[in-house]
Parts: sequence; C-alpha cells; structure tokens
Amino acid sequence: MIKALVTGGTGFVGSHIARALANKGYDVRIMRRTTSRLDAVEDIPCEHAVGDVMDYESLLAAMSGVTWVFHVAAVADYWRNNPARIYEVNVDGTRNVLRAAEETGVKRVIFTSSAAAMGFRDDLRAVDESVCFNWDQHLTPYGHSKFLAEAEVHRAIRRGLDCVILNPTVIVGPGDLNQISSSVVLEMARGNVPPTVPPGGVTVIDVRDVADAHVAAAERGRTGERYLLGSVDLTHKAWLRLTASATGRQMTALRLPAWLVQIIAQAADVLRQLGVSLPIEGNQLRLSTHMIFFNCQKSWGELGEPRIPIQQSLEETYAWYKAHGDV
Repeated sequence: MIKALVTGGTGFVGSHIARALANKGYDVRIMRRTTSRLDAVEDIPCEHAVGDVMDYESLLAAMSGVTWVFHVAAVADYWRNNPARIYEVNVDGTRNVLRAAEETGVKRVIFTSSAAAMGFRDDLRAVDESVCFNWDQHLTPYGHSKFLAEAEVHRAIRRGLDCVILNPTVIVGPGDLNQISSSVVLEMARGNVPPTVPPGGVTVIDVRDVADAHVAAAERGRTGERYLLGSVDLTHKAWLRLTASATGRQMTALRLPAWLVQIIAQAADVLRQLGVSLPIEGNQLRLSTHMIFFNCQKSWGELGEPRIPIQQSLEETYAWYKAHGDV
C-alpha cells in the first residue's frame, strides 16, 4: 500500500492533493503546523503529522513509512511577506524536505514549483518548460525562490532521488482559505469592482485539475521533468469579466496603458514604504503589464488535460466563499 505525505496539506493546493489521493484509495498523511486551520481537511481520511519544513526532525518523523512525498508547503502570498522569509521557506525548506526524503528512503518526491519559476519570451510566444528563469529576481522574488528550489531538486536527482517538478500557473477554485489567487473572486463578490485593469494576461487553472495532475505525476510522471499546469489564457480584462459574471456584478473597466501602470506601481511602492496598507504591491502591478502565457501541452499529453472550465471554477469559488460566510 502506497503511503503519501503532503507537506502544506491543510492549504489550498495541498488539501486538494490530499483529497485527490484519498479518492484514489491511497493512504494519506498530511504535514501541518500546530497553528494550521483544519477546515479544508476535516472530511478527508488522512493522518496528521505536526511539523514544519524548517524543522528537520519533524520531517524525518513525518516521512516514516512514506512512499511518495508531495512537497507543496511554501510561502505563496509573496506580497505579504519579506523576501528573506520567502527564500528561507521556499529554498531552505525544500532542501530540508529532499534531505529527509533521501534519509528515510522515500521512493518519489513530487515538487510543487510554479510557472513563475519559468522565464519570459520577447516574441510573445507562449512559454514552455524549456525557457529558463530570466526575470530580474527583485521583480519576482517568489519566482526566483522557486527557480532556486528547483535547482535543489535537480541536485537531489543527481544524487539518486526520484523527483518530478510541477509548475502550476494561476490557480483558482474553492477552498482558497488564505485568499491568494482566488481573492479576486472574493473582492468582486464584496462589490470591489475595479474601474481599471492592466494590459497584460495570465494562464489560469482550477485547483482540482492541479491536484489531479499531481497524482498523475506521482503515478507516471518522468523523473527530472518539469510540467507546466494550465487550462486557459486570459487577459486581465477577460478574467475580471468572467469573475464579475460569476459573482453577479457588472464590470466596465478601462484598460490602462502599460506606462501608466508603471507609474502607479512606483506610487504603490512609496505608499507601502510609508506604512500604508495596500491590497497590491508594486511588483505585482509591473508584472501585470506582461502577457504571461504558457504552453501546457506537455502536461496535457502526459498527465491528462484539465477538465474544469474556468467559468465553472469561478462560480464554484464564489459559492464556496458564500457558504463559508466570507460574502
């Protein structure tokens, strides 16, 4: 019987991976901190191991008897954390997980990286897994931290550990307790309809499709490969229009030119330095001027195509927040 450990198992992505594993009959253990909210895992048949990726001994205990490790735990809400914390958890924590997996005899590690660890193309073609990180690391410390974490994974592979890397794009769906990507749905539902939108775009995918791809990667993913996970490319205006429709709101936002967004980003940086609390930070705005689209054909062919339309995902995200009293 395969036993799978999911680090960050009470979080948005981790809890859905735990559920997908349990639904397929695998023996599931989640690793969580003492302070973790348990709302997302209350109905999942799984063991709980209390620990932290920065606590090596707790990792060894959590991996006892484990066949697969899904390393999901990370600092994803980068705009709420300083870069030092992001690098500590995402890079050093990953190194700890890999060392513990080697020491305890884990057979396979599935590492949740991010599409942010990929680079960009000047020709506007969709980025695939071959494009290496080439952003200014100060523009996206989160993406840079994931790029460095992938380097740790490749070092472990060279030492003999079987690892697969998954790179999700922007993830939406029900269960986003910490209000990361799905916060757009929540804000729209609360009536915070933006009057303007940036000119860029992103690739989006439902969290349940991400979870299914993780299970597929454990079952049949190729060692050392990166797999981009995405469903559909959307401009920011199209994404917000779909979100408005899902939440019953009207949106007639004006598309801003990139140069104006850059000025607003500088102003946001100054305000945050002065201690003003803002829902967005300068680098997020700067990145929003780019068309950040990804070619996910590789994962579609080897791990399975996404099955949940984004409109359905947004509607179910809204219903989830509504059911939990957030709106």
